[in-house]
Amino acid sequence: MTTTFKRILALGASLATLSACGADDIASPGTGVDITINNPAPAPTPTPTGTPTVVAAGACPTLTNDGSVTLTDRGTISGPTGSYRICELPSLIAKTVTLPKITGLLYAMNGRVDVGCDGGFSAPTTGAPHASTTVGCGTLTADTNVTLNIDAGVILYARTGQSWLAVNRGNKINAVGTASAPIIFTSQDNVAGLNTDNSIGQWGGVVLLGRGKVTDCVLGSVAAGTCERDTEGAVNKAYFGGNDDSYNAGRMSYVQIRYSGFVLSADKELQALTGEAIGTGTQLDHIQSHNSSDDGSEWFGGAPKMKYYISTGADDDSLDVDTGARMSVQYALLIQRPGEGDALMEIDSNGNESNTPRTDLKVVNFTAIQPLASNQNNSTGDKASTLFRGNSDTTLYNGMIISPNNECIRMTSNTDAANRATLTAKSVVLQCSGTGDAKYIGDGSGSAPFTAAQVRGFITGDASNNESFVNTLTMTFVNGANENAVNPTDPGSLATGSVIAAGFFTASPTPYRIGAAWAGNTAWYAGWTCNSSFANLSGGSACTSLPTT
Repeated sequence: MTTTFKRILALGASLATLSACGADDIASPGTGVDITINNPAPAPTPTPTGTPTVVAAGACPTLTNDGSVTLTDRGTISGPTGSYRICELPSLIAKTVTLPKITGLLYAMNGRVDVGCDGGFSAPTTGAPHASTTVGCGTLTADTNVTLNIDAGVILYARTGQSWLAVNRGNKINAVGTASAPIIFTSQDNVAGLNTDNSIGQWGGVVLLGRGKVTDCVLGSVAAGTCERDTEGAVNKAYFGGNDDSYNAGRMSYVQIRYSGFVLSADKELQALTGEAIGTGTQLDHIQSHNSSDDGSEWFGGAPKMKYYISTGADDDSLDVDTGARMSVQYALLIQRPGEGDALMEIDSNGNESNTPRTDLKVVNFTAIQPLASNQNNSTGDKASTLFRGNSDTTLYNGMIISPNNECIRMTSNTDAANRATLTAKSVVLQCSGTGDAKYIGDGSGSAPFTAAQVRGFITGDASNNESFVNTLTMTFVNGANENAVNPTDPGSLATGSVIAAGFFTASPTPYRIGAAWAGNTAWYAGWTCNSSFANLSGGSACTSLPTT
């Protein structure tokens, strides 16, 4: 069946299809025009039945008594679930505010929305004023320390493709939903009921900017400790980077980010959630990225930590970590759409192989799935189900890569032996195409390229791993007998000598298994997530619809 889906067009721009990213280009495939995909017909996604139940609120709330942050009433919008009052956020949120949950009301973004003003690389508290890089902020001597609070159950949507939320350095987000009332970021087409299970790339996404260490500088240098980068595709620069790996960008819990990844400028697009040099002080848990046209989430530098992460339907990588990020993740479901997506994980240093800190990813308790599809066999830029590149160190514990029609792991070295990537795996099982060395890809253009046999050795060198696994998963991603029979490895020691706080990785709940979900450990993803034909997460509603409560 041929499924055509619409991408929101900004300023009438017509943007061409992009190619997959390489070692020197972090951007990833996506388009800004209507495109046609020939896929097998997916199982139907549930849609609302009966009459719409939501009635538009009568007015927009007042956020601040002094009128410094004013919502603009844009009338109403209707969809299958009812009608809603549209309350548009200003382009700059210059004072701490709370977006209350009001039945029949949606908060809208009409272009880039900045949370606070950026005080610069080191957040000076004294000294001569300097020009802020944030539009509308004028000159500053310090951060503005603005917090955007978002109540449980709030829905925010993008009125244009080029809409995105930028939480600037020196400011915070406090978006805390609940298991029964998640916070949802989505697109106008989703509100209007126009989306299908193949809709992607309809707005930018959520970007958290911080002051952790980064590499691949656009300003300053690694050697001088002054390295900064700017957000991909942002016409007006949104800088990140610093020397504070404990940086606190706030909290996001029980949040869905749907249909993101619009192309902001040539060859550059965002993903659902982008972490840019945020640190260990930032709390991220219970995050679902759904149908991003780029990565499910991407992490540039800093030392982010995240628990209970779900990426469904990413059109590029489900998890992408680079430019010196030292990231820790526990409990991750990475599920791609049949026949779509690139790597389940891509880890690299963006070609700057001698820069430090080295990119470092630790993932514990993960289930990573590329559904069997005839056109998902080396048809994407990363070639294998996971890609680990130069000057990066990846540690995988207690997980599975299920990709029956693709190689499991590719490792690329465009450098010398001292700087190329490393991989440590314990209690990891693989179900991929090929036998023996053919399950792996080793390559590179440097003085010490990998061979397939060397890549295989990272798995077979530890007896706790199994490269010939046959999955017995139920409900697509919940452990069956074979998964539960694998002995897990206690991850508690992984925080030793690293930026991770002790106690982040835990061998719980009891019984403790490999993977992300098993009997006794399924409640964490239920209720607050949304469902699709390829990933039924026992959520409150279909991703193509909105909740009515």
